[in-house]
Amino acid sequence: MTLESNKSYKARLIGADEVTDIALVKIEASGLPYLEFGDSDALRLGEWVIAIGNPYNLTNTITAGIVSAKSRSMPSYDEGFKIESFIQTDAAVNPGNSGGALVNIKGELVGINTAIASRTGSFTGYSFAVPASIARKIVNDFVNFGEVKRAMLGITMQDMSSELAREMGIKDVKGVYRGEVLNGGAAYKAGIKASDVIISVNGKPVNSSPEVQEQISKYRPKDRIKVGILRKGKQKELSVVLEGSNIVR
Repeated sequence: MTLESNKSYKARLIGADEVTDIALVKIEASGLPYLEFGDSDALRLGEWVIAIGNPYNLTNTITAGIVSAKSRSMPSYDEGFKIESFIQTDAAVNPGNSGGALVNIKGELVGINTAIASRTGSFTGYSFAVPASIARKIVNDFVNFGEVKRAMLGITMQDMSSELAREMGIKDVKGVYRGEVLNGGAAYKAGIKASDVIISVNGKPVNSSPEVQEQISKYRPKDRIKVGILRKGKQKELSVVLEGSNIVR
């Protein structure tokens, strides 16, 4: 591995995750500068961000843009599990940027650049990054377990719409509609029903399937979380012990 100072080190792979396209490598060195993790949950639409990478072998290239959207869905290499909570920006990202930092104006790491939406293979205005909240959890998993520990809620989901809200007699179009609750899964054991509407995960409001998935991605199997639901017009909070990813593939 060659650093910005042009010093090269022998790197050892600690772990690699195909779902997020993130790997952790280790070098034997000390006193190196590093980025602090920022709060990707606190990012606001329109906030300035900076993408750093090596597009087309142009080392240490910096581009700037704004946060265009959060919790964007993208296809995954893994058919059984996919990350559905990318940060979308208009900072120019091209082949060679993948794995580079996305930082806020404080210089904090808020994402890892990973993909672009393009028909040509080059930047056309849309780029995507894995949120720092998920990246940090993946890194910690590699350090502590040697692999990524993914938790699952054990449900299928559908975003709430005005039509669906009318059918269910719900006044506010918010939350995420529970489709199927899988037998033996975490949601099933916690008493969550197929007609419930998820409105929060550990106190964080959620209004789309990707937002639910992003929150669950921060936890590990056997972690206990609070899930806020709307059932027959009444709000409830249920305690859920998350299961491993083998529950839902």
